[in-house]
Amino acid sequence: MSYDRYVSPLSERYASKEMQYVFSPDKKFKTWRRLWIALAETEKELGLSITQEQIDELKAHAEDINYEVAKEREKVVRHDVMSHVYAYGQQCPKAKGIIHLGATSCYVGDNTDIIVMSEALEIVRKKLINVIAELAKFANNYKSQPTLAFTHFQPAQPTTVGKRATLWMQEFLMDLQDLEYVKSTLKLLGSKGTTGTQASFLELFDGDQEKIDQIDPMIAKKLGFEACYPVSGQTYSRKVDTRVLNVLAGIAASAHKFSNDIRLLQHLKEVEEPFEKTQIGSSAMAYKRNPMRSERIASLSRYVMIDALNPAITSATQWFERTLDDSANKRLSVPEGFLAIDGILDLCLNVVDGLVVYPKVIEKRLMSELPFMATENIMMDAVKAGGDRQELHERIRELSMEAGRNVKEKGLDNNLLDLIAADPAFGLNEEELKKTMDPAKYVGRAPLQVENFLKKVVDPVLEANKDVLGMTAEINV
Repeated sequence: MSYDRYVSPLSERYASKEMQYVFSPDKKFKTWRRLWIALAETEKELGLSITQEQIDELKAHAEDINYEVAKEREKVVRHDVMSHVYAYGQQCPKAKGIIHLGATSCYVGDNTDIIVMSEALEIVRKKLINVIAELAKFANNYKSQPTLAFTHFQPAQPTTVGKRATLWMQEFLMDLQDLEYVKSTLKLLGSKGTTGTQASFLELFDGDQEKIDQIDPMIAKKLGFEACYPVSGQTYSRKVDTRVLNVLAGIAASAHKFSNDIRLLQHLKEVEEPFEKTQIGSSAMAYKRNPMRSERIASLSRYVMIDALNPAITSATQWFERTLDDSANKRLSVPEGFLAIDGILDLCLNVVDGLVVYPKVIEKRLMSELPFMATENIMMDAVKAGGDRQELHERIRELSMEAGRNVKEKGLDNNLLDLIAADPAFGLNEEELKKTMDPAKYVGRAPLQVENFLKKVVDPVLEANKDVLGMTAEINV
């Protein structure tokens, strides 16, 4: 490893080897050769004078790319595609004259981009499904564990730990739906020439429109796609990149929300992300257990959300049939968006798989606030015992204010139940009041909601994708 030049943290610290390979030069140039073979085969099948011997020669050298030859040639011609056409031709002298026949540079460049994005989306899809699966296990395990809920980060009606997890899960499921839809709509550019008119093929096939109509469908089939975009300029519409990066930004937003909640819960000491035995939380404060994985999720997620602006602006500023101001931006924003979301999902999977729950802390905080939330039940019991509802409401308001002052101004425990027990207007003793303090009474339908959500929504998704379950996270640092 060289230490005297910039190295992207996305490849060195965050993204998996699998995702890195998808966006590697080796993947790109091998895909170029697949595309040249598909084009030559299609042209042969449609009647051009291309021999099977030439096709076989191309196939024989589809994988063993002579990179040094291409590199030296590019120094001379300053064109990456023509440099690789030349290098391929050096290995395939019999097929040299028919490589890239009728095509423009975007035939290999843009079709490869679509193929690579499709494969990258599949990696993201698998990881997203595994995150959902782990969250489903967590939600099921803690579906009945009462916990204090928060609105505005202020104590609110109780929920359960599992019910809260379904909120994270639901957003990831929305992202999965968006991903699968966008992935299903991806099409190849095909081979449409310099301005999308297929004029060069009109010349090659002597104006035979029927044969020209078959070129794109045949190429698409050979590369595993259902179709090519019906119209284009020289490139596929950069709107495609916008749609893909918006999917990644949606996943990043969901991951960010999840990580924020974990960070807040870790502050409350109710739930913690995994912490390794030899892990150091702070260089100064040895006792600290910082939620560094969740913080990294938030940090990378912000990058992906902002990165989605790049293809949107690029798409908006393309002129007519194409301009080249997309190239430098595109080769940064698209791969790095995928590398970052790959790292994010690995972190999410690692965090969810190792979440630590502290029921005693959860119970203690809930019980400190529960007397306030139980006041309506207490009031109903007192009315059934003969009390006046309006008078009791006013007394509870006054006593609640007093108990609140004791907590906030004096640092005392919540003594609302003691104050109510001592007030003859309620006619309830301490034992009767304690019966109202069962947290399970105040979580509503949360446990049932978790069960129904898992059974009706999550389980069918996991069953349909059981072949990809069981992935483990690849965490570099």
